[in-house]
Amino acid sequence: MKTLTTSAHIEPDTTSRVNVFPSTDRGGAFVSLRIGGDLIDITFIARPGTADALRALAGAAEEAARVLDQITAEEQEEAA
Repeated sequence: MKTLTTSAHIEPDTTSRVNVFPSTDRGGAFVSLRIGGDLIDITFIARPGTADALRALAGAAEEAARVLDQITAEEQEEAA
């Protein structure tokens, strides 16, 4: 990954989209993974050979979602 550090808050209406760009005379095929909302879009560009990095990102997102579900359940139990 090239170096860039930034942060953005994921909101309930955050969207994600995958676009496929075929190989052309100017370069090889790639995909973009766009995550965004009203004001900010973050786009990851992935070339062939980077599928494992995207799978790792997806796995980390699944883990974060499980933790958030657990936090939400605990907060609801405490409120009851």
